Amino acid sequence: MKKSSIIGLIVIALAIGAIISMYGDASTYEGFEMARNNPGKEYHVVGVLNREKEKYYNPQENPNFFSFYLTDEWGNESKVVYKNPEPADFDRSEKIVIVGSMEGDHFEANKILLKCPSKYTDDQVKTAENNS
Repeated sequence: MKKSSIIGLIVIALAIGAIISMYGDASTYEGFEMARNNPGKEYHVVGVLNREKEKYYNPQENPNFFSFYLTDEWGNESKVVYKNPEPADFDRSEKIVIVGSMEGDHFEANKILLKCPSKYTDDQVKTAENNS
């Protein structure tokens, strides 16, 4: 076998190994039901803030404790505890992605990602287009 063929096979094997290792680390979006069935395992959960239930943050008492209720994309709801300050513009977010695991009766988030509303409304976009 030629040297170039052997090097080519090694490169292909390394590429396949890298793809498989990255696939194992890739996370998927799941709901609270999956997180409840696998406590301690980290999940990404997408949902919306339940504005009818209490959101708790008291920086004078504990600046690193924030809790709220989130409803996932399948309609399941859970209390979420985030051991960091409340993120800026949290109340304005359309969707919330939390990363963490189920710990007992609540979801313990170690990261919160916010999907905020668009900067422009449809009327403002149309006005901007007409002015161009």
